[in-house]
Order: sequence, then structure tokens, then C-alpha cells
Amino acid sequence: MIKQITGLLCLTASIAFAQTPPKPYGALPAPRQVAWHETEVYGIMHFTPTTFENKEWGYGDADPKTFNPSDFNAEQIIQAAKAGGLRGIVLVAKHHDGFCLWPTKTTDYNIAQSPFRQGKGDLVREVADAARKHGLKFGVYCSPWDRNNAKYGTPEYIKIYREQLRELYTNYGDLFMSWHDGANGGDGYYGGAREKRSIDNTTYYQWDSTWTNYTRKLQPNANIFSDIGWDVRWAGNEDGSVNPTSWATLTPKPSEGQNVAVPGQANATENPGGTRGGKFWIPAECDVPLRKGWFYHANEKPKTPEKLFDLYLKSVGRGAALDLGLAPDTRGQLHNDDVVALKTFGDHVKNTFATNLIGRASSKAVNVRGYNSIYSAKNLLDGKPDTYWATDDDFKTPEVVIEMSQPVVFDVISLQEYIKLGQRIEEFAVDAWIGNDWKEVYKGTSVGAKRLAKLDVPITSNKVRLRITKSPVSIAISEFGVYKDSE
Repeated sequence: MIKQITGLLCLTASIAFAQTPPKPYGALPAPRQVAWHETEVYGIMHFTPTTFENKEWGYGDADPKTFNPSDFNAEQIIQAAKAGGLRGIVLVAKHHDGFCLWPTKTTDYNIAQSPFRQGKGDLVREVADAARKHGLKFGVYCSPWDRNNAKYGTPEYIKIYREQLRELYTNYGDLFMSWHDGANGGDGYYGGAREKRSIDNTTYYQWDSTWTNYTRKLQPNANIFSDIGWDVRWAGNEDGSVNPTSWATLTPKPSEGQNVAVPGQANATENPGGTRGGKFWIPAECDVPLRKGWFYHANEKPKTPEKLFDLYLKSVGRGAALDLGLAPDTRGQLHNDDVVALKTFGDHVKNTFATNLIGRASSKAVNVRGYNSIYSAKNLLDGKPDTYWATDDDFKTPEVVIEMSQPVVFDVISLQEYIKLGQRIEEFAVDAWIGNDWKEVYKGTSVGAKRLAKLDVPITSNKVRLRITKSPVSIAISEFGVYKDSE
């Protein structure tokens, strides 16, 4: 009887262990950050009086009547973005020139004073509505630096800025991002003063209370972007890429000589690679203009689709996101060159990743957590992000072999961790069965939300092997795939 009870207890314990998922490792993403990772590619749109002045940064003294697009068409812009594979759009609702693209009550320097829609227009509303109509997420950028406002640099301006955020947060539906950069004062119009104004950006904007009491309360699903997060960090450049080894975690550090890390005063040398074992989950956004500048200039051309695909591999393919700068022309539409470049790029990505060439193959792993099919290696090939292959706690460097019925030709490798349990893998390798032996075709480091590798030459094989060669804990991998570049 005692032996039966003991056996039953052991069986019960075994079953309980088999159902226990791996323990989370390190900092973890919030649900809004998981949704952000799934967005992967989005755009940021610059369109203010600066467009009509053919400048990159407006001084803040342009007459509101300068803003007069001849044929603004939000749907043309959004449809071009969607064709490019973009899944969201961040609108620069106010740039440093201080001109507001919505009829704000905080300043007369806004779209209601322009000829647009006979003074009754709301460009934020039009872009938000068009984005949602076509299935894109919507976010806003509202510059804290305002080169037009006479009160900039005084405590009164912070009240104005926060009220502008409140208007944007409460009148335009759910936002997926609230975007903040590090421009912090300098020369400007300032209501006619035409002078240089300096502020202490470590204290002036009171970011902690602004983000806590406004962004988090009014838009809890919006990811806060800045040099330091709180949710998404700047990549440290405007080139559209992060380091080959890039961690989604970060411990923000202040600039030299400062005691606090804030937008514009952060140690950006950390940003391209993140911090292994960092205190917070703050993945990188790779922002880069589609053309040379953020605003439209007739003498510029968009990046080639081949360049955009390369940036995709160096951003999304390194666990970050790609944020493409879109610049409408003076009509208020994207130039046809931009439309064509976006469409060709979007088709390239879509066609390349349309079919996982090992999606119907068989898998054989050296270990499955608790011998439980819930954690089977088959999950690597099912195309479902919420299933994953997991190993027992003492299996930190496992491997899995994928065997196809027929050889396939591939030159792109994709790997995704189940990031709800953290970023775990530190090194991995992929082998292909060539001739009568395994040949290593790629080795990499960080994985996270997604790792993409473009091989120098295509590989033909009927078997591939994934080896995890370094990890501090057991693994949890959601997807593994090989693809053929469609170019």
C-alpha cells in the first residue's frame, strides 16, 4: 500500500513538473511591448510648414498660411505604407517648429489658422482615421521643444505641453506609440523674441511625472519611445540598424557629467547593443528616413528596395523594429518614387517569408521539457508565436534536427524566442547536411523577438540542425524557419 502511494505521489509530481513552464529569465516585456514587437515595421510621418519651406528643421516663425497642401490625401499615404509592409504610422503632430496639426486650444499656432480645409481641418484626425480604416496602428509624436511658443523655457510651458499631450491622448483613439526625441532647446522664434533658450533637460520636462500621469493613465497601451524608453529605446543612430548582438534589455545610463538619464542626456553608446541582463525590457527602434531627410526635398530620392530589405534584416532581424520616415510632398501625398520603393520592398519581404521551407518537416530534439508534447519541438514549425519548444532546466545547450522529404534551397534563416519568458539564448549555430556530413552554415549570438540571417550563398539540403551553444538557462524557442530570398 505504501509503495502504491509513493508511486502515485511520484507520478503526480512528474505530471506536475511536466506541466510547469520554464521560469522567466531577466526583465520581461509588458503586453504592449509584445504587441510592439509584432508590429515590426512602421513609419513616422513629417509634414508641417517646414515641408513648404524646404527645410529640415523649422525655426518656428513660418506664417501658418504657409501650410497649404494642394491635395492632401491621407489614404494615399497610408495605402502606400501598407503596401510597403508597414503595420503602423506615427504622425509628427507637432515638430520643433511648434506648429500643431490639430485644432489645439493651447496655441494659435495650429492648423486652424492655415488655409487647409478652409481653417476647419484636423490632419491628425484624417491620418488616424485612414490608418485604422486600412488596418494600421496609430501613434503620435509631440515635440517637447517648441521654437514658436513665447513661454518655452518657463514653468507655464510645461502645462501647455502636457495639455497638448492630453488632447492627443484623449481625442484620437488608442495609440500604439507616444514618441519623444531628445531635442532640448536652442535658438528659435519664441513669440518674436528670436533668441536662444537653454533648459535643464534633466528636470525641465519632468518626464517621470509626465509619462506616469499622462501617458500611462490616458494611453496605457501606448509604448513610450525615447533615448531611454520607457518602453522602446532609440537605436543610437538614424541609420536603420542595431548591432549584430543586440539585447532587448537596457539599464539606461546618464551622459557623462549628468546624474540622471533622460531624453537627450543618455549614454547612447549602449543603445545599439542594449545591456545583457539589463534592468528593464527596452528594445530598440531603428528610425531612418525613406529619403535622405525627414522632410520632403525634391532633389532627394528614396532608398532602393534592396537597401530597405538590408535594413529590415539589420533591424527586425536583430530583435528591433524598423521605423521608416515618410515625407509627403507639397501636395500632401507621397511622391510616386516613394510609393514604388515601398511597394517593391513590401513585396520583397512578403514573398521571401511567405513559406517556411521546413514548415512541414519532421523534427527530432535531444530533449523536450518533462517529455510533454506541450513543449514539443514541433512547435518550432507550426507558425504560432504562442507555442514553443522548451527543454528541462538542465538542458541549456540542446539541439534539434529538422528533416525534409526532399531537399530545399534556402539562404535566409529565421529564429524567434518566446520572449514572454525573457531573452535567454546567447549563442547558437545552424548546420546543414551536405554530402554525408553536417556543415555549419551560420552562427549567431542574441535572438530575442526575431533573428534573421542572410547567407552568402544558397544552401541545398534535406536536413538542418539548430544548436544552442550558450544559454544561462533552459531554452524557449517559438519559431525556426529557412527561406529563399525572393529578389
